[in-house]
Amino acid sequence: MIRKRTKLILGLQHVLAMFGATVLVPFLTGLNPSVALLSAGVGTLLFHLCTKGIVPVFLGSSFAFIGAISLVLKQGGIEAVKGGIISAGIVYIIMSRVIKICGVDRVKSFFPPVVVGPIIMVIGLRMSPVALSMAGYSNGTFNGKSLIVALIVIISMITISVLEKSFFRLVPILISVIVGYIAAAFLGMVNFEVVRTANWIGFSPEAIKDILTIPKITVTSALAIAPIALVVFIEHIGDITTNGAVVGKDFFANPGISRTLLGDGVATVVAGFLGGPANTTYGENTGVLAVTKVYDPAILRIAACYAIILSFIGKFGVMLQTIPVPVMGGISIILFGMIASVGVRTVIEAQIDFSHSRNLIIASLIFVLGIAIDNIIIWRTISISGLAIAAVIGVTLNKILPEDKMIEQEKIEKI
Repeated sequence: MIRKRTKLILGLQHVLAMFGATVLVPFLTGLNPSVALLSAGVGTLLFHLCTKGIVPVFLGSSFAFIGAISLVLKQGGIEAVKGGIISAGIVYIIMSRVIKICGVDRVKSFFPPVVVGPIIMVIGLRMSPVALSMAGYSNGTFNGKSLIVALIVIISMITISVLEKSFFRLVPILISVIVGYIAAAFLGMVNFEVVRTANWIGFSPEAIKDILTIPKITVTSALAIAPIALVVFIEHIGDITTNGAVVGKDFFANPGISRTLLGDGVATVVAGFLGGPANTTYGENTGVLAVTKVYDPAILRIAACYAIILSFIGKFGVMLQTIPVPVMGGISIILFGMIASVGVRTVIEAQIDFSHSRNLIIASLIFVLGIAIDNIIIWRTISISGLAIAAVIGVTLNKILPEDKMIEQEKIEKI
């Protein structure tokens, strides 16, 4: 049994894992970072309410909506963005009802291990260039200081993770971030001035204005933002599958993918009313679960409460924002690699036979399309990721390629 104090520390670790990415989306789109943090915390609690509190998931800002939000914000203002994000949340909710009607088994039949395993690998591998760039890699070379800090973080994580019967094994990421932060400070990579000048308590006037703005759902904002939910649905399936693979539970059966998608939808609707970005399940926190092997959903709810509190504490929020990118780069290298490794484990445990052409074809196309394709613009600001394309191709081939006949034909040819 994990003590309450330990849970509090583990919750802080999850906040650190998701903080950078969650506030990065508002920075890139023009939304308020504090509101995004508040939306993530409230959204996570709502997700756990919708999913019976058994799925260890944290919700954060979705990167898929960046282009659309930026465009709508420039053309229609914050009220149009809020309306568009609310529309996206409604799409999530409608899709969850459709899945509920069709049944879990029918949905699961589209995602066997030969599809799920490679998709999970792609999720981790697609993010690996981002992790290396955060660690200072660019155009064939590393930045010296960034590389030193990232290596210190990686070595710290490895050292702590192999310690036997130690409390520190539960919080390797938190300790590694602290060690990396100290190292970066010695190298002059931390700006403490912004922390000194920040307010202690409360939102900025701009944040308050965004929260109080009444949403305006227009045809333009709805068409620009809402359809992206249809694309993110495939990634949601992959994230929940990955989370279940790490934890060792079948979340398709309980609480059901309809509930997890409903959780994303309700959280996104609330984020829209607050003025935050659309919410989605975060792979970074799945990586934390893989590292610590502590899967208690209550820890994620504690992290959500931290996020809500931090959104009101100006100085602490700014201090977290001063964590140098190479520190999070070192963490990300291991976390993203572990996600890919979970995909390998999924394939091995299912005993997928890659001597058969059918399995090779499905996995090969998922790998190439999922990793090689970044994003394809399908209409104006609406784009579809390589991961979503790969998932659709994998699911489709799994249904149309006759497994028994192909395997039997190969056996005859060998004879």
